[in-house]
Amino acid sequence: MAGARNRSADKRIKPGRIRTVLTTLGREIAQDRIPAGTALPPEPDLEARFGVGRGVVREAIKTLAAKGLVSVRPRHGTHVLPRHEWSLLDRDVLSWLVGPNEPDRDLLLAIQEVRSIIEPAAAALAAERATANDRRCINTALAAMETAQDHASAVAADKAFHLAILDATHNPVLQGFRGAIDTILSTVFAVAVGSVGWFRDNLPNHAVAARAIDAGNAEKARAAMERVLGYTKFKLSNERPAKAAGATAKAKTARKRHVH
Repeated sequence: MAGARNRSADKRIKPGRIRTVLTTLGREIAQDRIPAGTALPPEPDLEARFGVGRGVVREAIKTLAAKGLVSVRPRHGTHVLPRHEWSLLDRDVLSWLVGPNEPDRDLLLAIQEVRSIIEPAAAALAAERATANDRRCINTALAAMETAQDHASAVAADKAFHLAILDATHNPVLQGFRGAIDTILSTVFAVAVGSVGWFRDNLPNHAVAARAIDAGNAEKARAAMERVLGYTKFKLSNERPAKAAGATAKAKTARKRHVH
């Protein structure tokens, strides 16, 4: 009976344990702490490291393989694949790549290129296909952006705006990008938009896109979304990380003191 209870308890906590192993290994691979071509440690080592059973380790590795991060070959072990093999629009993979620290600007600019391909076309389709309810959702999100009083509410409203436009395309493939776009927006906004004021600068472009969708003007909606994304690209290209800017300022001060 005791053994049965333990097995039952293990089943209840197993998903959380799998997630812990998956997230830790995924981040280490994405942040290049386990480089491409490297073999993951043997299963017994991973079991000991995480304090889990073989089933948990195998499920985590199976998920990593499904996301394209590793290859699993009998008698050859599990090896990290190069980045071009990864499912880069997967929500987990994106979050592991950007990490909790200052993200790679080149990666974010590459992500913006993907947005520039998808979202202007989505805005044009939304102008052609949006229902009354779709337009209401888009305009509600725009109004929330215009009245946002803090960074968190502004980000939430901006995300809702872009996701509502994707939904308004009524294209199931484009709607399949929702998770990726959601993660991308969270990451991009964290870097490109340092204050509510920055949102304000781009609000007119959002408003033009919403009005064009209301009017059924596909080309105007496309052009407005291109301007929305162009603004964000400008911010990503030109805004330095706060730490780097602070370090540069300190260095300049130190040089002035040294000269004088």
